[in-house]
Amino acid sequence: MNREVAISKALSKLLRHAAEEAGLKLDAEGYTPLDQVLKWQRLQSLQPTFEDIRTAVTDNAKQRFSMKLNPSLNTPPDPASENPSDWVIRANQGHSIAIDSAALLIPITIEAGNVPDIVVHGTYYAFYQPILASGGLKKMSRNHIHFSTGLPEDKGGVISGMRKDAELLIYIDIQKSLQDKTLWWISDNGVILTEGDENGLVLTKYWKKAEGRRQDVGVLWEDGEQVAELPQSVRNRKAPNGKGPRGRRENEKPKGNGGKGRGKPMKELDVLGGGDGLGTE
Repeated sequence: MNREVAISKALSKLLRHAAEEAGLKLDAEGYTPLDQVLKWQRLQSLQPTFEDIRTAVTDNAKQRFSMKLNPSLNTPPDPASENPSDWVIRANQGHSIAIDSAALLIPITIEAGNVPDIVVHGTYYAFYQPILASGGLKKMSRNHIHFSTGLPEDKGGVISGMRKDAELLIYIDIQKSLQDKTLWWISDNGVILTEGDENGLVLTKYWKKAEGRRQDVGVLWEDGEQVAELPQSVRNRKAPNGKGPRGRRENEKPKGNGGKGRGKPMKELDVLGGGDGLGTE
Protein backbone atom coordinates (compact mmCIF):
# COMPACT_ATOMS: atom_id res chain seq x y z
CA MET A 1 0.00 0.00 0.00
CA ASN A 2 1.50 3.34 -0.99
CA ARG A 3 1.63 6.24 1.44
CA GLU A 4 -1.15 8.28 -0.21
CA VAL A 5 -3.56 5.36 0.05
CA ALA A 6 -2.51 4.72 3.66
CA ILE A 7 -3.24 8.35 4.58
CA SER A 8 -6.63 8.23 2.83
CA LYS A 9 -7.58 4.99 4.57
CA ALA A 10 -6.53 6.39 7.95
CA LEU A 11 -8.63 9.52 7.39
CA SER A 12 -11.63 7.39 6.40
CA LYS A 13 -11.27 5.18 9.45
CA LEU A 14 -11.03 8.14 11.82
CA LEU A 15 -13.61 10.49 10.32
CA ARG A 16 -16.22 7.84 9.50
CA HIS A 17 -15.91 5.43 12.39
CA ALA A 18 -13.39 6.25 15.14
CA ALA A 19 -13.73 9.98 15.87
CA GLU A 20 -15.54 9.53 19.17
CA GLU A 21 -13.15 6.96 20.59
CA ALA A 22 -10.27 9.20 19.49
CA GLY A 23 -11.77 12.06 21.50
CA LEU A 24 -12.70 14.17 18.47
CA LYS A 25 -15.89 16.20 18.48
CA LEU A 26 -17.67 16.60 15.14
CA ASP A 27 -19.76 19.70 14.54
CA ALA A 28 -23.29 19.51 13.11
CA GLU A 29 -21.90 19.23 9.57
CA GLY A 30 -19.43 16.50 10.49
CA TYR A 31 -16.33 18.70 10.54
CA THR A 32 -13.57 18.44 13.14
CA PRO A 33 -10.32 20.45 13.60
CA LEU A 34 -7.53 19.23 11.35
CA ASP A 35 -4.81 19.84 13.95
CA GLN A 36 -6.63 17.41 16.28
CA VAL A 37 -7.03 14.86 13.49
CA LEU A 38 -3.27 14.88 12.90
CA LYS A 39 -2.68 13.87 16.53
CA TRP A 40 -4.38 10.51 16.00
CA GLN A 41 -1.80 7.77 16.49
CA ARG A 42 -2.41 5.99 13.19
CA LEU A 43 -1.97 9.24 11.27
CA GLN A 44 0.98 10.33 13.37
CA SER A 45 2.81 7.17 12.36
CA LEU A 46 2.49 8.26 8.70
CA GLN A 47 3.74 11.79 9.48
CA PRO A 48 1.49 13.51 6.91
CA THR A 49 2.17 17.12 5.98
CA PHE A 50 -0.58 19.67 5.39
CA GLU A 51 -0.04 19.20 1.66
CA ASP A 52 -0.48 15.42 2.06
CA ILE A 53 -3.88 16.00 3.68
CA ARG A 54 -4.93 18.53 1.06
CA THR A 55 -3.95 16.06 -1.65
CA ALA A 56 -6.03 13.34 0.05
CA VAL A 57 -9.01 15.71 -0.05
CA THR A 58 -8.66 17.16 -3.54
CA ASP A 59 -7.24 14.19 -5.45
CA ASN A 60 -9.35 11.38 -4.00
CA ALA A 61 -11.12 9.83 -6.99
CA LYS A 62 -14.32 9.34 -4.99
CA GLN A 63 -14.18 12.77 -3.29
CA ARG A 64 -14.69 11.24 0.14
CA PHE A 65 -13.51 14.25 2.15
CA SER A 66 -14.14 17.99 2.43
CA MET A 67 -11.91 20.57 4.08
CA LYS A 68 -12.56 24.25 4.78
CA LEU A 69 -11.24 27.12 6.87
CA ASN A 70 -12.30 26.89 10.51
CA PRO A 71 -15.38 29.15 10.86
CA SER A 72 -15.21 29.15 14.68
CA LEU A 73 -11.94 31.11 14.91
CA ASN A 74 -12.22 34.67 16.21
CA THR A 75 -9.95 35.95 13.44
CA PRO A 76 -10.71 34.59 9.96
CA PRO A 77 -7.64 32.69 8.76
CA ASP A 78 -5.78 33.39 5.55
CA PRO A 79 -7.14 31.15 2.75
CA ALA A 80 -3.52 30.43 1.81
CA SER A 81 -2.74 29.19 5.33
CA GLU A 82 -1.08 25.80 5.68
CA ASN A 83 -1.49 25.79 9.45
CA PRO A 84 -3.66 22.76 10.36
CA SER A 85 -5.24 24.70 13.24
CA ASP A 86 -6.85 27.01 10.66
CA TRP A 87 -8.75 24.17 8.97
CA VAL A 88 -11.50 21.64 9.63
CA ILE A 89 -12.07 18.37 7.76
CA ARG A 90 -14.86 15.81 7.39
CA ALA A 91 -15.85 12.62 5.60
CA ASN A 92 -18.65 13.37 3.13
CA GLN A 93 -20.49 10.09 3.79
CA GLY A 94 -20.04 6.54 5.03
CA HIS A 95 -20.29 7.20 8.78
CA SER A 96 -21.05 4.63 11.43
CA ILE A 97 -20.72 7.25 14.19
CA ALA A 98 -23.76 9.42 14.93
CA ILE A 99 -24.23 12.40 12.62
CA ASP A 100 -27.05 14.82 11.86
CA SER A 101 -28.09 13.84 8.34
CA ALA A 102 -30.01 17.09 7.84
CA ALA A 103 -26.89 19.16 8.58
CA LEU A 104 -24.40 17.02 6.65
CA LEU A 105 -26.47 16.03 3.61
CA ILE A 106 -28.87 17.49 1.04
CA PRO A 107 -32.43 16.13 1.33
CA ILE A 108 -33.95 14.55 -1.77
CA THR A 109 -37.63 15.41 -2.12
CA ILE A 110 -40.26 15.31 -4.82
CA GLU A 111 -41.07 18.96 -4.04
CA ALA A 112 -37.46 20.04 -4.58
CA GLY A 113 -37.35 18.30 -7.93
CA ASN A 114 -33.95 16.72 -7.20
CA VAL A 115 -34.99 13.05 -7.35
CA PRO A 116 -32.39 11.10 -9.39
CA ASP A 117 -33.59 9.15 -12.42
CA ILE A 118 -31.41 6.20 -11.40
CA VAL A 119 -30.75 4.94 -7.87
CA VAL A 120 -28.78 1.69 -7.85
CA HIS A 121 -26.93 -0.40 -5.27
CA GLY A 122 -24.11 -2.72 -6.32
CA THR A 123 -23.40 -5.93 -4.43
CA TYR A 124 -22.10 -9.49 -4.96
CA TYR A 125 -23.71 -12.83 -5.72
CA ALA A 126 -22.34 -14.19 -2.43
CA PHE A 127 -24.43 -11.68 -0.48
CA TYR A 128 -27.69 -11.97 -2.41
CA GLN A 129 -29.31 -14.72 -0.31
CA PRO A 130 -28.53 -12.97 3.02
CA ILE A 131 -29.99 -9.76 1.57
CA LEU A 132 -33.22 -11.57 0.64
CA ALA A 133 -33.36 -13.27 4.04
CA SER A 134 -33.20 -9.85 5.74
CA GLY A 135 -36.11 -8.54 3.66
CA GLY A 136 -34.10 -6.07 1.61
CA LEU A 137 -31.04 -3.86 1.70
CA LYS A 138 -30.06 -3.08 5.27
CA LYS A 139 -27.87 -0.32 6.68
CA MET A 140 -26.27 -2.64 9.26
CA SER A 141 -23.90 -0.67 11.55
CA ARG A 142 -23.59 2.35 9.27
CA ASN A 143 -25.99 5.27 9.35
CA HIS A 144 -27.13 4.85 5.76
CA ILE A 145 -27.49 2.45 2.86
CA HIS A 146 -25.42 3.70 -0.07
CA PHE A 147 -26.49 4.02 -3.71
CA SER A 148 -25.15 5.58 -6.88
CA THR A 149 -26.87 7.40 -9.73
CA GLY A 150 -25.35 5.22 -12.42
CA LEU A 151 -22.62 2.71 -13.14
CA PRO A 152 -18.86 3.33 -13.05
CA GLU A 153 -18.59 2.66 -16.78
CA ASP A 154 -21.35 5.13 -17.70
CA LYS A 155 -20.43 8.21 -19.72
CA GLY A 156 -19.34 10.89 -17.28
CA GLY A 157 -18.60 8.27 -14.65
CA VAL A 158 -19.89 7.88 -11.11
CA ILE A 159 -17.58 9.33 -8.49
CA SER A 160 -18.68 7.22 -5.55
CA GLY A 161 -21.36 4.87 -4.27
CA MET A 162 -20.48 1.58 -5.97
CA ARG A 163 -17.52 -0.73 -6.33
CA LYS A 164 -16.35 -1.19 -9.91
CA ASP A 165 -16.43 -4.97 -9.53
CA ALA A 166 -20.02 -5.23 -8.22
CA GLU A 167 -21.71 -8.31 -9.70
CA LEU A 168 -25.36 -7.61 -8.92
CA LEU A 169 -27.29 -4.38 -9.47
CA ILE A 170 -30.37 -3.47 -7.43
CA TYR A 171 -32.31 -0.51 -8.84
CA ILE A 172 -34.66 1.29 -6.45
CA ASP A 173 -38.03 2.94 -7.12
CA ILE A 174 -37.08 6.03 -5.14
CA GLN A 175 -40.29 7.85 -6.10
CA LYS A 176 -42.39 5.13 -4.46
CA SER A 177 -40.12 5.08 -1.42
CA LEU A 178 -40.36 8.86 -1.02
CA GLN A 179 -44.14 8.68 -1.31
CA ASP A 180 -44.06 6.21 1.59
CA LYS A 181 -42.19 8.81 3.70
CA THR A 182 -38.72 7.26 3.58
CA LEU A 183 -36.01 9.93 3.92
CA TRP A 184 -33.39 10.13 1.17
CA TRP A 185 -30.27 12.26 0.93
CA ILE A 186 -27.37 13.11 -1.37
CA SER A 187 -23.84 13.75 -0.15
CA ASP A 188 -21.38 16.36 -1.42
CA ASN A 189 -19.67 13.67 -3.50
CA GLY A 190 -22.90 12.51 -5.10
CA VAL A 191 -23.66 9.36 -3.11
CA ILE A 192 -27.38 8.68 -2.60
CA LEU A 193 -28.16 7.70 0.98
CA THR A 194 -31.09 6.55 3.08
CA GLU A 195 -31.62 5.32 6.63
CA GLY A 196 -34.35 3.05 5.27
CA ASP A 197 -37.49 2.31 7.24
CA GLU A 198 -37.84 1.93 11.01
CA ASN A 199 -35.85 -1.30 10.77
CA GLY A 200 -33.10 0.24 8.65
CA LEU A 201 -34.28 -1.53 5.49
CA VAL A 202 -35.07 -0.68 1.88
CA LEU A 203 -37.60 -3.45 1.39
CA THR A 204 -37.74 -5.60 -1.73
CA LYS A 205 -41.09 -4.01 -2.63
CA TYR A 206 -39.09 -0.93 -3.65
CA TRP A 207 -36.78 -2.90 -5.95
CA LYS A 208 -37.51 -1.66 -9.45
CA LYS A 209 -35.10 -4.23 -10.86
CA ALA A 210 -32.34 -6.55 -9.69
CA GLU A 211 -30.08 -8.07 -12.31
CA GLY A 212 -26.67 -9.61 -12.84
CA ARG A 213 -24.09 -7.22 -14.19
CA ARG A 214 -21.41 -9.25 -15.94
CA GLN A 215 -22.63 -12.85 -15.99
CA ASP A 216 -25.57 -14.34 -17.87
CA VAL A 217 -27.82 -14.08 -14.82
CA GLY A 218 -30.62 -11.92 -16.17
CA VAL A 219 -33.33 -10.10 -14.24
CA LEU A 220 -34.12 -11.49 -10.76
CA TRP A 221 -36.60 -8.88 -9.51
CA GLU A 222 -38.86 -6.47 -11.35
CA ASP A 223 -41.32 -3.92 -9.93
CA GLY A 224 -41.06 -5.34 -6.42
CA GLU A 225 -41.65 -8.95 -7.46
CA GLN A 226 -39.20 -11.81 -7.77
CA VAL A 227 -39.17 -13.11 -11.35
CA ALA A 228 -36.24 -15.54 -11.22
CA GLU A 229 -33.90 -17.30 -8.83
CA LEU A 230 -30.18 -16.62 -8.68
CA PRO A 231 -28.59 -19.46 -10.66
CA GLN A 232 -26.92 -22.15 -8.58
CA SER A 233 -23.81 -21.72 -10.71
CA VAL A 234 -23.04 -18.34 -9.13
CA ARG A 235 -24.58 -18.69 -5.65
CA ASN A 236 -21.38 -20.00 -4.13
CA ARG A 237 -19.10 -17.61 -5.95
CA LYS A 238 -16.84 -15.89 -3.47
CA ALA A 239 -16.77 -12.13 -3.10
CA PRO A 240 -13.54 -10.21 -3.88
CA ASN A 241 -10.26 -11.70 -2.68
CA GLY A 242 -11.92 -15.06 -2.10
CA LYS A 243 -14.19 -13.86 0.71
CA GLY A 244 -17.43 -15.69 1.38
CA PRO A 245 -20.80 -14.31 2.50
CA ARG A 246 -19.55 -13.65 5.99
CA GLY A 247 -16.43 -11.96 4.74
CA ARG A 248 -13.82 -14.61 5.54
CA ARG A 249 -12.09 -17.12 3.35
CA GLU A 250 -13.35 -20.64 3.84
CA ASN A 251 -11.53 -22.43 6.67
CA GLU A 252 -9.60 -19.23 7.43
CA LYS A 253 -8.95 -18.52 11.09
CA PRO A 254 -9.47 -14.91 12.17
CA LYS A 255 -6.29 -12.88 12.49
CA GLY A 256 -5.47 -10.50 15.29
CA ASN A 257 -7.20 -7.13 14.88
CA GLY A 258 -9.06 -8.46 11.88
CA GLY A 259 -5.89 -9.27 9.96
CA LYS A 260 -4.06 -7.00 7.58
CA GLY A 261 -4.34 -6.16 3.95
CA ARG A 262 -6.05 -8.83 1.90
CA GLY A 263 -6.71 -10.96 4.94
CA LYS A 264 -9.01 -8.32 6.38
CA PRO A 265 -12.62 -9.55 6.41
CA MET A 266 -15.28 -7.60 4.54
CA LYS A 267 -17.42 -6.12 7.26
CA GLU A 268 -20.98 -7.34 7.76
CA LEU A 269 -22.11 -3.75 7.24
CA ASP A 270 -21.05 -4.13 3.61
CA VAL A 271 -22.82 -7.45 3.08
CA LEU A 272 -26.48 -6.47 3.37
CA GLY A 273 -26.28 -3.01 1.89
CA GLY A 274 -24.82 -0.64 4.47
CA GLY A 275 -21.89 1.35 3.16
CA ASP A 276 -20.52 1.31 -0.33
CA GLY A 277 -18.72 -1.98 -0.09
CA LEU A 278 -15.45 -0.19 0.43
CA GLY A 279 -14.63 -0.92 4.05
CA THR A 280 -12.93 2.10 5.61
CA GLU A 281 -11.67 3.50 2.33
